[in-house]
Amino acid sequence: MTEQPQPHRNVARVTQAAAEAGLRIEVVRFAEETRTAEDAARAVGCSVGQIVKSLVFVADGQPVLALVSGDHRLDTGRLGTALQVAEVRRASGDEARAATGFAIGGVPPIGHATSLPIVMDRHLLQHATVWAAAGLPDAVFEVDPHALAAATTARVEEIAADG
Repeated sequence: MTEQPQPHRNVARVTQAAAEAGLRIEVVRFAEETRTAEDAARAVGCSVGQIVKSLVFVADGQPVLALVSGDHRLDTGRLGTALQVAEVRRASGDEARAATGFAIGGVPPIGHATSLPIVMDRHLLQHATVWAAAGLPDAVFEVDPHALAAATTARVEEIAADG
């Protein structure tokens, strides 16, 4: 019998967080990185809109996670309105890693180093399933977006830019 290699610690953390939140996921890893929504969609074989971009922002000095469809851009004004804050800016790589425990390009929607407010764009809910990063630039998992919103206690808002 061949022993299965242990999953990477980031993937294990995401899998454990999913289980604790009541999500049953299977992480898929690829030979190539899936850092961009286009790369991930190509690797998975789905539409770009089914890719969850987990974006870290700083809202009035506090980190927040925005979950946006791969075919949309985040509107920082709408995110600020949803959070009722005055200032929203993209987090630096160091700020994103400090808040989530993951590097940009592999930030998952769950399993973060700190408790973050999470806002999900409503466009993700139009899909039966979506694909999200699983802690590494080459790892993703498929999930029902409604179940993901519930598991992350995300606020579902209109945060994508028009067009």
